[in-house]
Amino acid sequence: MEKIIELKNVSKSFDGETVLDNISLTIYDNEFVTLLGPSGCGKTTTLRIIGGFEHADAGDVIFMGENVNDLPPHKRQVNTVFQKYALFPHLNVFENVAFPLRERKVPRAEINEKVHAMLKMVKLSGFANRKVTSLSGGQQQRVAIARALVNEPKVLLLDEPLAALDLKLRKDMQLELKKIQKETGITFIFVTHDQEEALSMSDTIVVMTDGTIQQIGTPTDIYNEPVNAFVADFIGESNIVDGIMPSDYVVSFSGQTFDCLDGGFAKNEPVDVVIRPEDVDIVPTQQGKLCGTVTSVTFKGVHNEAIVDINGFKWMIQTTDPVTVGSEIGIALEPDAIHIMKKSQYSEQFGDYSSFSDEIDELAEAEAEAEAEAEAEAEAEAEENAETDADAADDATEKGEAEQ
Repeated sequence: MEKIIELKNVSKSFDGETVLDNISLTIYDNEFVTLLGPSGCGKTTTLRIIGGFEHADAGDVIFMGENVNDLPPHKRQVNTVFQKYALFPHLNVFENVAFPLRERKVPRAEINEKVHAMLKMVKLSGFANRKVTSLSGGQQQRVAIARALVNEPKVLLLDEPLAALDLKLRKDMQLELKKIQKETGITFIFVTHDQEEALSMSDTIVVMTDGTIQQIGTPTDIYNEPVNAFVADFIGESNIVDGIMPSDYVVSFSGQTFDCLDGGFAKNEPVDVVIRPEDVDIVPTQQGKLCGTVTSVTFKGVHNEAIVDINGFKWMIQTTDPVTVGSEIGIALEPDAIHIMKKSQYSEQFGDYSSFSDEIDELAEAEAEAEAEAEAEAEAEAEENAETDADAADDATEKGEAEQ
């Protein structure tokens, strides 16, 4: 595949705070790439640097072999769809889509052909003469996408364009965007913090946090082979426990030893062990290598989501088996359900689901304490006011008696 964009050692700071820390990334032609990470991780800044809306403090942006560090946005073969669609309210749908072509002084016949082709692609063929202010949020978004694509850019940047839509429409638009990307062959670079969105739409996912790239890979690779505890926790649910590798393909954790599929670690090297909730099998306690107590169960429609206390560590298990709070269960793990990761700066930060069973109780206790304190303060203030009123009444009585 042809390289279309390269970021080389790019860094960016705002007000002395590092937002991007020496990142490098290669994006290929006709690829759907998603920049995924929590708020503040640097993904939108990366997008804006690619689009020319921000300038990197250090590093290079290479577009089709040419350094574009100093090239303004309108001279890059890139268009952007923002979370706020920025449509022109005084123009109808046709004219909104036609606007970039009119700016380039494209012949009228060509404008008419291209606009109608774009409206057909985004399923708005009968909407050409509608006012954009009369459209739903999803329809306005389709107009914004059509306007961004009508110039046939090499790259389309999408900065969380689905965030304002309701869940069903959002899922519909995920499918539409992927279909449009394949039909046009244009490289899409999509920013989101929604893991499910990234997994369902992308050819390549770039997982970011703290201004750095943690992992680049296909959705399958990112989900099944996370490189560290942050990625494992951010992409779906994960039980992450401390382990030791006594030898290749053998790991010890939670007081037991298991076969696994990973090797290449030092003898007795401390590791992070990842087990996805859906990969845990519930068995009778006498058959389980690990046993625990069910502390909570949430019905999720297709499956039950159980939190299980195993030696003081809270596991999440997703199962279609019936489970009840307070019951004792055993769990079994196949070798391919166990993924081994090297220790990282994110070790010990993720993977225990104690908050699922304790956090609400803790919040309730804190709220009760706050209410009790507020009531005590109110009572004290009422007593003080009563004393003040009593003193004032006594003074008034004494004054009246003196006047008589």
